[in-house]
Amino acid sequence: MRQPFGKLLLFGATGDLAQRMLIPSLYGLHADHLLPDGLTITGTARSTLSDAEYRDFCTKALETYLPEDRKDAAAIAAFLARIQYQPLDASTIEGYDDLAKKLGNISGGLAIFLSTAPKFFEPTIKGLASAGLAGDNVRIGLEKPLGTDLPSSREINDAVASVFPEDRTFRIDHYLGKETVQNILALRFGNSLFEPIWNAAGIDHVQITVSETVGLEGRAGYYDDVGALRDMVQNHILQLLALIAMEPPARFDGTAIRDEKVKVLRSLRPIAGQDAANLTVTGQYTGGASTGKIVAGYAEELEKPSKTETFVAIKAHVDNWRWQGVPFYLRTGKRMTERRSEIVVQFKPVPHSIFAERGGVLQSNTLIIRIQPEEYVRLLVMAKEPGLDREGIRLREVPLNLSLDTEFAGTRRRIAYERLLLDLIEGDPTLFVRRDEVEAQWTWIDAIRAGWDMADVKPKPYASGTWGPSAAIALTERDGVTWNE
Repeated sequence: MRQPFGKLLLFGATGDLAQRMLIPSLYGLHADHLLPDGLTITGTARSTLSDAEYRDFCTKALETYLPEDRKDAAAIAAFLARIQYQPLDASTIEGYDDLAKKLGNISGGLAIFLSTAPKFFEPTIKGLASAGLAGDNVRIGLEKPLGTDLPSSREINDAVASVFPEDRTFRIDHYLGKETVQNILALRFGNSLFEPIWNAAGIDHVQITVSETVGLEGRAGYYDDVGALRDMVQNHILQLLALIAMEPPARFDGTAIRDEKVKVLRSLRPIAGQDAANLTVTGQYTGGASTGKIVAGYAEELEKPSKTETFVAIKAHVDNWRWQGVPFYLRTGKRMTERRSEIVVQFKPVPHSIFAERGGVLQSNTLIIRIQPEEYVRLLVMAKEPGLDREGIRLREVPLNLSLDTEFAGTRRRIAYERLLLDLIEGDPTLFVRRDEVEAQWTWIDAIRAGWDMADVKPKPYASGTWGPSAAIALTERDGVTWNE
């Protein structure tokens, strides 16, 4: 592991992400003595605040978003002593010299977390370089969105690469910091029973669902220009697919793991032209009942008609030896029945049932990896019901459960950003996304969007509080598959 850096610079330090995730995460690391001794945290944003005023801002964020059992007055006071603030208009070159003066000597290393709108990336990079804040002892973390298509993504990455080489560029997908997502690697490559059947011979299909109950939630200006495909599939869902489908890496390090992920992403069968209409379903939520409340439809929230999809389902394939012929069903949407992120691996049935003549009915084994809100791994297996079996054998599907919440009850569940911020400070790139991964993801996504335009695909309405348009059910059921609900 590299030497931890001694300074952290947060752009967008007064934003929603900083309040909800970054400040509580950094406090959690501080309280558990995981931050390097002497590490200073400098926040910067447009707001004109003094150091004391920004510390008050951080105090309110901790009061609001920290669990009660984590609030410790002495620890909070010591954490706030690490923090300072420098106002900055990131869009202009002026002000970066003052920022550099505020940071002081960065010979001990500077880690930068950049959470701003994409239009500010290029001027921010130029400003950092002009002020001497982009040398060999500086690394940068980039929060999404990194573009809206392959050309815009390349433009951003070219601007970053002009100053920060790839080994000092850390692209963040917070899903990769989630404990259960990392457990995919442990499950697959730490247990000998799965690998022999983790292929087209043993697996019938895979489902990946990321569903939300929320609507726009104040993100109308951003979301309507993006939609579900680019907001969720391009990053989170494709990263989950890559972890499920990747070949075993030679070792557990950033290069080996990301090499295998990018092979999967490049092996995704293109969904272009008319296939985009046949192999995908798009939807947009209308009014209905969600989480016990009556809610408005997307167009009502937006206050104008829109063709933006708030739901998408896709039948995808990975064209390589391991996965040939195995469909990957992907879906994500807003205002759905429940909040859920999970991966379902459906295994193939046994080649011959010895129980059929005795009335026993077999179900194929299913592996469910739940990422949120609960965190567990559940394997559904067949077992015999107790009894004398005078009228035939009764078999029942029963779960073998590994609940991370229960098994590791004595271990505090961490915010994903805690791990990612610590890895950025320490320079471990394993859980960050490499440029070639991002470009492979955008190549696949752009082809789908071009196909939608060609076929004039319009989102189908679905009522809030449901699992999306009925066409999404048909997408799987014509293959004899049912979504796990």
